[in-house]
Amino acid sequence: MPTLRLPAAERDGFAAGFRIISPLLLAIFSWGLVTGVAMSKSVLTVPQAIGMSLMLYAGSAQLASLPLFAAGMPLWTILLTVGIVNLRFVIFSAGLQPHFSYLSLPRRIALGYVNGDLGFVMFMNQNFASGYVPGKEGTYYGITLSNWAVWHVSSILGIMLGSLVPDSWGLGFAGTLALIPMMVHTITSRSTMLAVALASVIGVLAFDLPYRLNLVLGVLGALAAGMVCDDLAARHAKRLASTRTASGATGIEVGPRDDARTVAPASVSAVAPTAASSVVPADIPSGRSAVGASATHVADAPRRDEERS
Repeated sequence: MPTLRLPAAERDGFAAGFRIISPLLLAIFSWGLVTGVAMSKSVLTVPQAIGMSLMLYAGSAQLASLPLFAAGMPLWTILLTVGIVNLRFVIFSAGLQPHFSYLSLPRRIALGYVNGDLGFVMFMNQNFASGYVPGKEGTYYGITLSNWAVWHVSSILGIMLGSLVPDSWGLGFAGTLALIPMMVHTITSRSTMLAVALASVIGVLAFDLPYRLNLVLGVLGALAAGMVCDDLAARHAKRLASTRTASGATGIEVGPRDDARTVAPASVSAVAPTAASSVVPADIPSGRSAVGASATHVADAPRRDEERS
């Protein structure tokens, strides 16, 4: 049975696209969950809400149409409203046209269906060249399909579980659910974690205060906790730096130049006798005695010649 195998460049591009959008998937999930809860609280039935989510795939258009359904507006009014809200996708399609104009019409329609606000922005930020580029289509699908899948899972989950949320909570509770993943993404240090924990505790304990003063007290407590933690961290870093400076002042470090100056005299004294002995023959004394021996040898030369004759 034949199987569909994508080129290696497209598979690598798909993986790269998933890595690009993965930091935003929590925010996408929360936004889809909010939309699903809102649709479950409308006049739509569960199958109608799920079908609308799958067909439209546009949270802003879905939310804009809900009051119109509740008011019993004509279908053409609802469709016109949805079309106006989604006019931005015409601009998105015009931006994608130079990149995928070589594809067939069905493939371009598929590209348009999975396109979304975040997907378009993240893809265009990659600055691909126009026309065919190996791995570009895979990167696009890695970004947009990840967005599409997470959105629909969260939206359908919100539609199915929205009935468990009391009507008195309304969209405020859904908005809180949307903010939690975004807030978790910003907790990158101990001081931030302490500030969030303290604000949560104060907000719950002071919930019965009037005028929602629990929110104000929670924010003030978080600010105070963050400032104290940052101040303590700065003092600790300062003490650590001073300790390192003091420990470094007690020892004398010898650098490369000091080593050279220390070794040079010994090396010269060791080399000098060797050089002198290599210049002066072994059977001739050094210095003035060598000069005297040479003069005596020259003076005795005529006497030796007479004796021979």
